[in-house]
Amino acid sequence: MLQQIKRNPLVRRVVLGGVIAAAYAVLCLLLQPISFEAVQFRLSEALCILPLFFPEAVAGLFVGCLLSNLLGGVGILDIVFGSLATLLAAWATRRLRRFPLLALLPPVLVNAVVIGLVLYYAAGTPLLAGMGSIFVSQAAVCYLVGYPLYLLLRRYRFFQTEQTEQKN
Repeated sequence: MLQQIKRNPLVRRVVLGGVIAAAYAVLCLLLQPISFEAVQFRLSEALCILPLFFPEAVAGLFVGCLLSNLLGGVGILDIVFGSLATLLAAWATRRLRRFPLLALLPPVLVNAVVIGLVLYYAAGTPLLAGMGSIFVSQAAVCYLVGYPLYLLLRRYRFFQTEQTEQKN
């Protein structure tokens, strides 16, 4: 089975996306008390660095967010719009992969706006307070956890891309 994954690029891509989705969902659900609601510190968002390495991470993050929002989110608005926000942010991160510090900004900005609106409509959280809270927590996770994780992972061969090979 492992040989088939290594030899078949499609199987490898699907498995990689699935592993990323599972990791995101498991982190969210294990840390559920701090992963949902108006004040949140969603540690799984540190995985938003993965589109810098793999295009499969875009779909993987979307599916992982969808699963975690289905199982622990704040309702249908969070399931739909929270998951779509993650998809948009992951896509933008992938597009900006040549500029890693800038590439971490889409998850911060998109989630601050979209999740701030979701919390406003679904939970009655004051709009600016919700957006501000999500902005601060996203920035902390993406830049204080995600960026050091990016710097660590790019040293390993599995995570080598054309971009990281040129810089090393």
